[in-house]
Amino acid sequence: MSAVTLHSVSSAGLEDVGVRARSPADFPDSPLARVLRQPFLLGLFLPIQNGGWSPSTLPRTTDWSFDYNVALTRKAEELGFDLVFGLAQWIGKGGYGGELRYRETTLDPFVTVAALSSVTSRILLISTIHILYGPWHPLHLAKFAASLDHISKGRFGLNVVTGYAPREPRMFGMTQIEHDERYTRSAEFAGMLERLWGASENVTVDGRYWRLEEAYVTPKPAYGRPILVNATGSPAGFAYAAAHSDLAFVTSPAGADIDAAIPALPDHIGALKAQARAVGREIRTIINPMIVCRPTEKEARDYHAAILAHADADAVRNFVAHHAAGDSRAWTNHRADHRVLGGNVQIIGSPEQVVEKLVALKATGIDGAQLTFFDFAPDLAFFGEAVLPLLKQAGLRL
Repeated sequence: MSAVTLHSVSSAGLEDVGVRARSPADFPDSPLARVLRQPFLLGLFLPIQNGGWSPSTLPRTTDWSFDYNVALTRKAEELGFDLVFGLAQWIGKGGYGGELRYRETTLDPFVTVAALSSVTSRILLISTIHILYGPWHPLHLAKFAASLDHISKGRFGLNVVTGYAPREPRMFGMTQIEHDERYTRSAEFAGMLERLWGASENVTVDGRYWRLEEAYVTPKPAYGRPILVNATGSPAGFAYAAAHSDLAFVTSPAGADIDAAIPALPDHIGALKAQARAVGREIRTIINPMIVCRPTEKEARDYHAAILAHADADAVRNFVAHHAAGDSRAWTNHRADHRVLGGNVQIIGSPEQVVEKLVALKATGIDGAQLTFFDFAPDLAFFGEAVLPLLKQAGLRL
């Protein structure tokens, strides 16, 4: 078997020499293409870390355990949700501290999603991974991801993240790589993945950061390649997403207040989609709303007030300091008090009010929402009962 030699590298990754795997969105019968027929995507951001998204001590069921997250994923699939995510982070003993020892205990999202593939049948499974930490090699991840794509019948995806916190790479004996350079390296990594998934012959690549010699991956993904996702808010991150990602997990440039976020999002989203179109691609965007919903606005506001009244002050302070020490461009203008509830944007109100805000998010150019809740199991069940039918009436769900 002869080799396909790829040797030229650009800032966007490997140049188009040889075979590049097609996006699963290009296959009409793929799981990704199926969910993209929805007017508005719905995802669930799984609480695989203790405390979920809210450093509050108000009693709740939310739990990091695998069994709890299996139950949530199955419920989301039953309700017709399109995808689930898991968070990736590397935190020392005590997590972010406080009474909760917030996020000290965390399941690995790559392993968790792999296990979820055997207990689900329809929902997309997106695994977050820091590809620049430790000795990851493109050949490792190309093989692992192709195997999971085969096991899940095309439902597996990779959320590629570069890491923004200086203390995380130190856990691997590394120093933090400069912000834009991280995306340059990630682009080369992604380019190699796409070549390995698409190549019908052995592949040799002499890259700037990684090398392949007579490398080959089977089984081939069912629909071109696994789903590719990244989370970003910076120009370098947008350039990476435009070149490689099917879905981009974006954040509000105006902070967590939904009424401030809505007018700020159209230009933000428009810039990313224009970059993708400039390189001949289409990209969909998703955002993370924290949903606090009750039958009436007063009940929702009272629920929200109770969450804030039980804030774990030390955990909140440490979490904010951790983010401030990094170089992320994605969470600017987010206030410390918003961290008690969590979420990138916060939607608080009755079912009708929640739908109104999700309709407004759709109008900004957002293609879907990756939902979080304070008390996941009962709050997700209420969302399915009270909000989902209204979303269908509003034309956001088929």
